[in-house]
Amino acid sequence: MGKFLARRLLNYVVLIFLATSFAYLLAATNLVPRVYFEQQQPPPDPELVNAQLDMLNLNDQTPLAERYLTWIRGVLVGDFGQTIQGGDVTSQMMMKAGVTLRLITVATIIGSFLGIVIGAYAAIRQYRAFDKAATAASFFVLSIPTVVIAIVIQVIAVAINEGLGFQLLRYSGEYTAGFTGAWHELLLNRVYHALLPTLVLALALFAAFARYQRNMMLDVLGADFVRTAMAKGLTRRRALFKHALRTAMIPTITYFTFTFGALVSGATFTEKIYAWNGVGAWLIDSIARQDVHVVAAVSWFMAVTIMAASFLSDILYAWLDPRVRV
Repeated sequence: MGKFLARRLLNYVVLIFLATSFAYLLAATNLVPRVYFEQQQPPPDPELVNAQLDMLNLNDQTPLAERYLTWIRGVLVGDFGQTIQGGDVTSQMMMKAGVTLRLITVATIIGSFLGIVIGAYAAIRQYRAFDKAATAASFFVLSIPTVVIAIVIQVIAVAINEGLGFQLLRYSGEYTAGFTGAWHELLLNRVYHALLPTLVLALALFAAFARYQRNMMLDVLGADFVRTAMAKGLTRRRALFKHALRTAMIPTITYFTFTFGALVSGATFTEKIYAWNGVGAWLIDSIARQDVHVVAAVSWFMAVTIMAASFLSDILYAWLDPRVRV
């Protein structure tokens, strides 16, 4: 299994490098940092603009290959360059990445766990009330884009708060500005603010996993090895949990990588709607500012998170399927 995981890890490193390089080249080709300075009032002198762009390695008059080589040499030592405003990209990305990771990690755990459990139980209760309700809920959520779900939940939270006469649900920001208190009070305040955006992302993940896990579970419920396990004396519940669910989760683990990619992209809009200062909101603002280095750095972060999810799925796949280990 070690050789299998090592090969996969090497593949992911190469893919991250290629994804990051393509992201930089696309951003440097389509974004025009010069416009950011030329739109300032009063307009700066063109020579000053060129000098600033040269200092930031963003001058479109410099050959793209030369700019890329300068940038990639910095990336290899952990330096993603400077923002168009002169700040350090790496330090800002690390801070904002922590915000995004807190959001998507909790949403991933909750959404995938509920999806797998509800999908598997819906398969066991096929065509009964629970199965029909879970199917209807899953299709309803899948038919709505994440950005729409985020806005609808925010509108519902506003209506609930107005109806109660006080702010029960927090729907803006990571924490309450100016809030002070003990560490557990600060933690609770952050949890309140994280409830709704986490719910948005967990719903999308739950719906996808529930449908996929239900189908995979149905494929193994009537399999010979399940009937054999029960014939040898295992209870139906133990046979379903120990043999059927374990086998049905193998393709679901592989599917996890694709759903995690959608979750990362969905977090971009969710952060912007709920005023979270994560990499998603940062990416949208940076595109508007024509900030090439930030766009490339965020693309690197997204590639790393998706590849990390892929590597985790490889580990779980090898744990669930003995054939991989040999």
